[in-house]
Amino acid sequence: MARRPEVYVPLSETNVSLYCERVSRRELLQRGALGLGGMLLGHQLCAAAAAPKRRAPPKRGVTPHDKSPAAPSGGRQAKAKAVIQIWLSGGPTHTDTFDPKPESGSDYTGPLNHPIETNVKGIRIGELLPQLAKLADKYSLIRSMTHGQNGHETASYMVQTGRMPGGRLVYPAVGAVVTAFKGFEKGAESLVPPYIVLTQPQGRFSEAGFMGIKYKPFATGGDPNAARFAVEGIIAPGISDEQQRRRRDDLERADALAQVLAEDPQVVAAKEAEQSAYDLIIGDAGKVFDLSTEKEELRKRYGRNTFGQSCLAARRLIEKGVKYVTINQFVWDTHKEHFQAMRRLLPNLDSGLATLLADLSDRGLLDSTIVWCCGEFGRTPKVAWESPWNGGRHHHGAVFSVLVAGGGFQGGQVVGSSDPKGETVQDRPVYPGDLIGSLYELLGIDPDANLPHPMNEVVKATPSPEEGLKLAGRLKEIM
Repeated sequence: MARRPEVYVPLSETNVSLYCERVSRRELLQRGALGLGGMLLGHQLCAAAAAPKRRAPPKRGVTPHDKSPAAPSGGRQAKAKAVIQIWLSGGPTHTDTFDPKPESGSDYTGPLNHPIETNVKGIRIGELLPQLAKLADKYSLIRSMTHGQNGHETASYMVQTGRMPGGRLVYPAVGAVVTAFKGFEKGAESLVPPYIVLTQPQGRFSEAGFMGIKYKPFATGGDPNAARFAVEGIIAPGISDEQQRRRRDDLERADALAQVLAEDPQVVAAKEAEQSAYDLIIGDAGKVFDLSTEKEELRKRYGRNTFGQSCLAARRLIEKGVKYVTINQFVWDTHKEHFQAMRRLLPNLDSGLATLLADLSDRGLLDSTIVWCCGEFGRTPKVAWESPWNGGRHHHGAVFSVLVAGGGFQGGQVVGSSDPKGETVQDRPVYPGDLIGSLYELLGIDPDANLPHPMNEVVKATPSPEEGLKLAGRLKEIM
């Protein structure tokens, strides 16, 4: 069989857009054309493909780039510019953290039966969160979050998208939607991708959904608490910046083809992309991941562990102009030996999150940065003492807690309540769509705006009652 001839396709906005739909940022960083000299910085090319263009309005639907998101319905102006999401994957217990129930008895509290007062009168939180207790005036607690789902995948999808899975469409997570509206707007251009996950992909769902690869996050990999934070595709383990520079110089001297074709538009574009890539790898842009430039005292306050240093990295990324950062921590699925796990996990959460809130506030960033912290559900208030659980807590989607701070959310408030044992919602239910719509409003994104869709279908940013999902209203009491 004769080999099919290759077809030359010029690099264009359309082709870049199609390419970005099929190839991840990490793959783009790892692939080469003209050797390293042709390395394409994935997020930059994809951002260019996703940037607003002057074009006729589509026949169906309106993308965020066609309809300005500057003021959502109701005329609310944006208060927040960026988001840090702390995702406690697996489902943290609400009764041992933000909704303690000391009067429910030892079958429910176990040994953690001494909640502590915060600096806001009337608000108590778990005894293993003393630093957060000193900062309750900077955050509010939602104690009546609910969706009723007890499976990890379904619950994660609901909390992240506001929708139920299983339909014709795979909906995007909050981070992808924020990226679509805010990540490519004028003034947001940066070599650092606008949506970053520290450190591993979330894994329970497709973050970008039907919107496509342009809106997926860049997952850093590596460990920010290591001697050198080896960000995948940016920091090469075992190779110093000086070695990177020498390799670059050697490659340029050996790249005779690029010298001959120096005026060719394809080569010029490749060289520009190469320069951007190197700026991120060994230039000033990449230094955002170098935590060694921070004072050791501050690093210790955050906690010299992966979670604490991820919180510090998130603050640095927000300072650099990143629009959405997710800190993904996997270890909260505590079916067995729950209380032993809490004594390991909660001190790290306490120091990392408390220092993040204080640091953002001290730098004048908290007013413009939303911080929200939760998992996909809570855990059963009644402890499973029997074997093989030995004091475990299981999945509980009937009611759980969320911490929100900054970006227009008031501090020192409690929204809703659970019943005396923390088993069901007692007052003011809050559904995922209510919380997500509130986040969008504070960011200046119209919750009823249409999302980018490959077939230009009309899909709203947040669910409507017609979709059959429960909604109880946005969080106006703390906005």
